[in-house]
Amino acid sequence: QVQLVESGGGLVQTGGSLRLSCQVSGSILNVGIMGWYRQAPEKAREFVARITSSGDSNYADSVKGRFTISRDNANDTVYLQMNSLRPADTAVYYCNVDKIKYSVGGYDFWGADYWGQGTQVTVSS
Repeated sequence: QVQLVESGGGLVQTGGSLRLSCQVSGSILNVGIMGWYRQAPEKAREFVARITSSGDSNYADSVKGRFTISRDNANDTVYLQMNSLRPADTAVYYCNVDKIKYSVGGYDFWGADYWGQGTQVTVSS
């Protein structure tokens, strides 16, 4: 009943920019903290950035000053603007929502820890 649909990945040269999007679909009533994580080949998934519904955000040290997270609460969408990209940023990027309130058949439910399908970002040197 709830899906996170990502878009915006691709191939870019060092120093370039990309913008990722992730929209929550379904009969959504409330969306918690939205964030981005990434996983490079043969590495563990790592935190990139997160943002609360009121707009408070924080970032991994490796992306501070280069990436900006934002969200559109009216459309249940989170964005990640990535500038000054480096080869080390190459990874599959996943959006995450910590909790979602949704409606099914007239009943309200809370679910936790939702993930998008992932989108590949490749930065060439």
